[in-house]
Amino acid sequence: MMPNTIPKMFLSVCDRFKGKKSKVAFSKKLNGTWVNTSHDELREQVECFAFGLLKYGIVPGDRVGIVSENRLEWVIADFAITAMGAVDVPIFPTLTNKQEAYIFNNCQATCVIVSNKNQLEKLLSVWDEIPSLKTIIMMNSDSELNSNIMTFESVIQAGKNSYSPIVRSEKFETMANHVNADDLLTIIYTSGTTGNPKGVMLSHSNITANISGVMEILAVDDTDVFLSYLPTCHSYERMGGYYLAFCRGASTFIAESIETVAENMREIRPTVMTSVPRLFERIQMRVLSAAKKESILKQKVFNWAFNVGRNYVNGKHGMLASFQYKLADSLVFSKIRARTGGRLRFFASGGAALNVSVGEFFKIIGITILEGYGLTESSPVLCVNRIGDEKLGTVGQPISNVELKIADDGEILARGPNIMMGYWKDEASTREAVTTDGWLLTGDIGEFDDRGRLKITDRKKHLLISSGGKNIAPLPIESVLTKSQLVDQAVLIGDRREFCTALLVVNADAVKDWYSGKGLSAPSLALAVRSDELRKAVELDLMQLQRELAKYERVRRFVLLSEPFTVENDMLTPTLKVRRKAVLERYSVQIEAMYK
Repeated sequence: MMPNTIPKMFLSVCDRFKGKKSKVAFSKKLNGTWVNTSHDELREQVECFAFGLLKYGIVPGDRVGIVSENRLEWVIADFAITAMGAVDVPIFPTLTNKQEAYIFNNCQATCVIVSNKNQLEKLLSVWDEIPSLKTIIMMNSDSELNSNIMTFESVIQAGKNSYSPIVRSEKFETMANHVNADDLLTIIYTSGTTGNPKGVMLSHSNITANISGVMEILAVDDTDVFLSYLPTCHSYERMGGYYLAFCRGASTFIAESIETVAENMREIRPTVMTSVPRLFERIQMRVLSAAKKESILKQKVFNWAFNVGRNYVNGKHGMLASFQYKLADSLVFSKIRARTGGRLRFFASGGAALNVSVGEFFKIIGITILEGYGLTESSPVLCVNRIGDEKLGTVGQPISNVELKIADDGEILARGPNIMMGYWKDEASTREAVTTDGWLLTGDIGEFDDRGRLKITDRKKHLLISSGGKNIAPLPIESVLTKSQLVDQAVLIGDRREFCTALLVVNADAVKDWYSGKGLSAPSLALAVRSDELRKAVELDLMQLQRELAKYERVRRFVLLSEPFTVENDMLTPTLKVRRKAVLERYSVQIEAMYK
């Protein structure tokens, strides 16, 4: 039975593998070599770090920030913080110093753990804006320290010196078992539609209930090997590639970076991976690109194999078709699968919608992708496809302990033990998101098929989700873009895309003034938006204006438009709000060109 708190789960798993030195709990590549950590080693470091935090003044209920890339210290910090009854606040290391200042000031963090010198300097630049912050802990040891800035190792050493191993272990168990299921476990800040992020409060029981529901569907055990590359500060990876894997006794290997995932897959030969659609898009692109570089004969074999595979997965299973598919698999598909290590049982896909054509590509080559759906506010999983019953274009049936229904306006509503406690210090937003009888308003529009599988058909709210799973609120970014005097209106593009682009309607009067200032006669607006000089001027403005945005929020490419969005051309509502769907349809050609 699943323990009802993360500390109890941690103790249970460590006890299960006690004394098994060869069993890998986590592994991280350092200086070209994979360094394994057993459950005994992990528990000792977690114990020491927890008591070190206590020695340096962190107490139960304190909020402790984590700003780090994926690494073993992240795991140690998380287990230690939660075991002592404190609350961790993990954030993306790509956030700007101003964004960090807002989050850590909002949650009143007393301590923040950072990974390296760059992260330290970013935090130091806004320390004065976070009155509650007393202590910074550095994972690396490459900076000057003082009484308020210490190394991760020194905190572990302080905890190690506090008690003898036997006494420390006993006290740790007592402390960990004192944590209650309804206690606040973590605050995860997620982008809202108003600019400032909202802190989603998740309890121990929220997360453990979600793990329990997913365990019934995904057959994971202690023989499995996970490769984790998604940020563990994101609720999706934290629940799936981290907590779920650990709970089932699987071994988790932490990828070096997104760029090394392909190499790491060949090295450790994972059996399960959680991912976002962008990885699948990259794999497909690389396979197709490599095929085009082969000889004419090999290209013909490749194309024949995919035609055979497409017919086979779409139901053509006669004797000849089966023979042809086996041949195609031997000649082509098995070689593609070998690039993933050759042991992969399935990918779990979430964070953004999976393109059906990408899903079909993987189905043809014999790799299972189980697409799911959820939100940070639901801890996060609500639905997932079942092995053997996957249907492309759907996110599967609800997990067993979750109820889903479709409201009269088509919005998907969810209820269950995994639904958040609310938003930190934001009762108004909590009331807007969760009804009095416990239904979470997801903001997505959907429908069920005849097998009860959910299909997402639209998004009620305007939050964009990149193909990398990042939540992006367009309105605040659009307001930044329109601070350029040359830009009158802006529509941000980025939903299910790798990066953000924008449609920018130029300000006619400002464009005339700009030309006049250069001693030139202004051409027609239609010609001006095609001018390289004007484009460069707008680009310079955006470079300055976007400095305070996170990298994934910044517009990389844009199209200048001469025709404004108006009520008359149906680009604006009567209340002067942009009709995004109409704009996307009208300028679909220009939008697609920005992503080529």
